[in-house]
Amino acid sequence: MHPADRPLDPASVFNAAARLSPHAQVTPVLTARSLDAEAGATLHFKAEHLQRSGAFKFRGACNAVFALAESEAARGVVTHSSGNHGAALALAARLRGIPCHVVVPNGAVEAKVEAIARQGAILHRCAPTIAAREAGCAQVQAGTGATVIHPYTHPDVIAGQGTAALELLTAHPDLDALVVPLGGGGLATGTALAIRALQRDCALYLAEPTGAADGARSLATGRLDHDFVPDTVCDGLRGALGAINFGHLSAFGAQVLTVDDADTLAAQRLLLQRMKQLVEPSSAIALAAVLTHRETFAGRRVGIVLSGGNVDLAGLAGILRG
Repeated sequence: MHPADRPLDPASVFNAAARLSPHAQVTPVLTARSLDAEAGATLHFKAEHLQRSGAFKFRGACNAVFALAESEAARGVVTHSSGNHGAALALAARLRGIPCHVVVPNGAVEAKVEAIARQGAILHRCAPTIAAREAGCAQVQAGTGATVIHPYTHPDVIAGQGTAALELLTAHPDLDALVVPLGGGGLATGTALAIRALQRDCALYLAEPTGAADGARSLATGRLDHDFVPDTVCDGLRGALGAINFGHLSAFGAQVLTVDDADTLAAQRLLLQRMKQLVEPSSAIALAAVLTHRETFAGRRVGIVLSGGNVDLAGLAGILRG
């Protein structure tokens, strides 16, 4: 069975943790009393913005790359990405010494595209649509024999992403809830698997932009709803929820909390002002979900995954001004 066709199970997260141990950082868990007071809850921040390549994406990409058989790895890997997954896959491929191709949509944040190139990836530009991304990957695969490592539906990617929650829950087994950003659903699904793997009684909340709330609609209606045009500052959360992720998150009973961009940007400033942590809007949305839904989290012990910190520094003055 090809790795991309393997069923997902909680044990896969433990396997991923073992595979990643020589390569990934065990990121710190941060706290801030002033933010606890702001939220009316006890918050534990898993600092994945301090992960290699600046985001949790390295976990999944590295797990997928190092799970490949030698014959497959020699032909390289290919993916489509607007930023963090592409850079993470390129780094993982460089560590294994294999080629990496990344199909990048026009209009992607240039700082993130530069990060992909710095890691040694071969860039292929395409139109800014999912169909164009998929077509670009298929073309590269046909021409090179490279293995497609999808950003959020590949089982090894999902299992790798789950290791962030595995570390957090192992260090803090008394957490009542975990909050993670929701885009394509790789981190969310991996987190659900980690909770099951550790057999914890821990609720899972997914923070999703109001302007890209296909996950909220899909989980509410019980069917995938991809009829939307994303309109959000959270560039990492504009992808549509994957079918495999939808199935697992529905079965787990994960709850989606939608967040307006203004609240996400306010949370991004708070993290910088109170904790001196610079994260992306796609990461800050998890704190914003807790602050805008205080009644849900009041008095609880809450884990928050700060998913990435690859901010375009050209826009830093705007973040500070608010």
